[in-house]
Amino acid sequence: MGVLEKIYQVLSSRYGDLQWGTDTSPYEVMVGAILTQNTSWTNVLKAMERFEGDLSPERILDLPIEELQEIIRPAGFYRQKSQYLKAVTEWFVSYECDADFIRRSPLTDIRSDLLQVRGVGNETADSILLYGFNLPTFVVDAYTMRFFRRFPIDAGKTYLEVKNFCEGELPRDVEVYGRFHALIVQNCKEHCKKKMACTGCPLEELCQKISF
Repeated sequence: MGVLEKIYQVLSSRYGDLQWGTDTSPYEVMVGAILTQNTSWTNVLKAMERFEGDLSPERILDLPIEELQEIIRPAGFYRQKSQYLKAVTEWFVSYECDADFIRRSPLTDIRSDLLQVRGVGNETADSILLYGFNLPTFVVDAYTMRFFRRFPIDAGKTYLEVKNFCEGELPRDVEVYGRFHALIVQNCKEHCKKKMACTGCPLEELCQKISF
């Protein structure tokens, strides 16, 4: 058993099989992935609620940019994000909003295409593809980077290095990728915080407690 699989099992035993986005439409995941940039999920939810249940590609494209900015204001950076939402929506429409077609397409091609969209970087793209379209691509975020520096695991220093390391060490499975990412985030919120709180951490006996 590899070290990542061991960590996955230990965290699963403590926190259960966490999973995100299981009851959310692909388009809602896309919108959430844009809105969550540089803000908390609490603020994203406040912004999403202001759509009042009427969130669709058609509405986003039809809304005047000023109205869209006002709706998403709670998520911060609303001027930039309104442009990003328009752009990612146009990308989705270019595939005729056909989630099944996207899922059947080669992952590398879809990911490369998505990364050309204004406002979409590696983390946003992988979040959309994993949680929105159930494609096996691992999401790396600030929690993941902190976790691997602390533990420590020589997973690399860049986004793509860490992503490739995780995908090489774990089974190529959408549920495993999603759950492991969620487990890392949960552990970082409870124990592997910016100021470490190691007591009671399920990984306390395995971790070398590297301060970073």
